[in-house]
Amino acid sequence: MIIGVDPHKGSHTATAVSPITNAPASSLRVDATLAGYRQLLRWGKAFPERQWAIENAHGLGRHLAQWLIARGEIVVDVRTTATARVRELSRGGGRKNDMLDASAAASIAAAQGDVSPVRAEDETCVFALLEERRANVAAHRVRLANQLHALLRDLVPGGARPALTAASATALLRGLRPLSAAERTRKQIARELVSEIRATDARLALTAEQMTAALSARDTRLQQVQGIGPVTAVRLLGRTGRASRFPSAAAFANYAGVAPIEVASGDRARHRLSRSGDRQLNSALHLVAVTQVRMPHSLGCSYFDRKVAEGKTRNEAMRCLKRRLADHVWRLMLADERRHERPTAAATVIA
Repeated sequence: MIIGVDPHKGSHTATAVSPITNAPASSLRVDATLAGYRQLLRWGKAFPERQWAIENAHGLGRHLAQWLIARGEIVVDVRTTATARVRELSRGGGRKNDMLDASAAASIAAAQGDVSPVRAEDETCVFALLEERRANVAAHRVRLANQLHALLRDLVPGGARPALTAASATALLRGLRPLSAAERTRKQIARELVSEIRATDARLALTAEQMTAALSARDTRLQQVQGIGPVTAVRLLGRTGRASRFPSAAAFANYAGVAPIEVASGDRARHRLSRSGDRQLNSALHLVAVTQVRMPHSLGCSYFDRKVAEGKTRNEAMRCLKRRLADHVWRLMLADERRHERPTAAATVIA
């Protein structure tokens, strides 16, 4: 039996569909609470052979999906676009409710359609959380620095230098003797901003330590690549997830947006730069490529110079280097993943 689930923030609706007849057998609506989860699982155990098909299992349905996996249930993810197509083709119009969405999710899973298995969260989720945390804290520091620059522009002739730190801002404020009430207020707010920047820098340092510890536990070889440090390695691992989910290096390059797109066929095929894909992952690969080009004795610099000597422009050579780096990074992550899983599989066989 396939049990389709339409998750919402406050409630979840489940519908059991027979994979043979594709007809709904039973439905249940529960609250999005632990008590509702237990009720849903008791209801599902009425079907000895079952599989859970959760719409958007990596979004609103993430908590329910992980809760079911922790209790030994089989869960697959169904894309929201797939359920929308099933509703449109089977019923037409804009009719939509929770039971229809749950039935559509189950029907897609029964037909082996646009679904993917959901795995228990592992260290790749840790990398994604740390990368998102650092990005948010870094963006917050930029906002604080911009506010401080705006205040110092009205307190100091010419303002402060672009590379503003908490120490340099403190030195500037220490030498100021405001006369008016407005200047005194600006200086007070500037001191508060300096304290917040200092605290934010401490958070960034703590996050960097957590990233280093997570990479040490993972035992990845990404940092052996020139231009990849702890922050970039965590971003690559966090944005990629499991490297084995990509069937080939070309699929990974397409996901990262570094594979050119063919816009004309025939004897003179033309390609254009891809503007799709994961832009954060693309940015990380671009940072590695730029760093290697600036290192005179690196492999990336030699490859870049060779492409320029062949007649390519600097932008075209950079795109070639990013594609070559994407292939190399994917192979490294795939080898690390397989090496990491090998001891676990051996321990399972011994047990």
